[in-house]
Order: sequence, then C-alpha cells, then structure tokens
Amino acid sequence: MFKEEIIIAGFGGQGVLSMGKILAYSGVMQGLEVSWMPSYGPEMRGGTANVTVILSDRQISSPIVHDYDTAIILNQQSMDKFEPRVKPGGVLIYDPNGVVRPPQRKDIRVYAIPATEEAARLGNIRVFNTMILGGYLKVKPVVSLDNVFRGLAKSLPERMASLIPANEAAIQKGMEIIRVSEMVA
Repeated sequence: MFKEEIIIAGFGGQGVLSMGKILAYSGVMQGLEVSWMPSYGPEMRGGTANVTVILSDRQISSPIVHDYDTAIILNQQSMDKFEPRVKPGGVLIYDPNGVVRPPQRKDIRVYAIPATEEAARLGNIRVFNTMILGGYLKVKPVVSLDNVFRGLAKSLPERMASLIPANEAAIQKGMEIIRVSEMVA
C-alpha cells in the first residue's frame, strides 16, 4: 500500500499552491488517488499559504491531515508550525533562505535546498518553486519525472507555456542541489 501525505508551506507568491498542483496533476497522470487542499490567508501574496497533497494507490478517506510524511518549508513561520507535525521517520525539506532557525528534530530526515540562491544565480527566481519540487522528487520519487513534466504542462496556464522548458530544467537542477542538512546530520 502506498500513501504519501505532504504539506508545502511558505508565503503567498512563492509558488506553494502551484507546487502542490503540479504534484497533484502528476499523481493523477500516474493513476493515483489524489487530494489537493490549499489554505491561505486573505492577503494571498505575502501572507502565509500552504497546501496539503495526498497521493495514494487507494481511495483517500479524508483530505484533512494532522501529521505529515513530508513537509516542504519555505519560511520560518511554516517551520515553527509544521516541523512538529512531521511523522517520526518522515522528511523535512527547507530552503535556508527563508528560515532563521533550522529544524532541530533528530527523528526525521532533514534536507536543505538553496533554491532561492540558485534561482537568483540562474537569473530566474520564478523557477524557485519547481526547483524545490525537483529536490523533493529526488528524495522521494513518488511520481515519475515524465508524469511530473506532464503535470507541469497541465497546471500552467496556456499563456505561460513558454516557461515550461525553464521549469523542467529547474526540476532537474533541484534534484542536483538538494543535500542532507548539516544541522542535524
């Protein structure tokens, strides 16, 4: 039986919901049962935002999750809120750029991915979120890369189709740059 419960959390405007949507579409393309449940404040851009994604090979009984197999964290507020909610033995992935206090837990696997820094270095900060997604898929290949690319194409509006190659490259780059965090290694 396969089931992956994921929280992706950060500020509105960081592509949190888009990342979840790409992952959800990828799961659908792979024939999995999928739940995608966004949550954000009324201010959207700049306010806190998170999305819960569940991928399963069986019917999903509820989209409500209290503890997660994986947390992808993009800011300190989200770290404070969701680090305690990663299941023991689970995975926490974070971008050090948005986090002042790195994760402290020793009973989970922690990975750092400097996606903000790398996207800025490449001159395209807009691919930051897909770079993070690539890092996650390196650590937990829950869907095939083919289906991720198909999910990416499905989730982007047609007017943004020209961004698909840059986002595909960012996914690949994220797979290259993710590392076990030295904070807890």
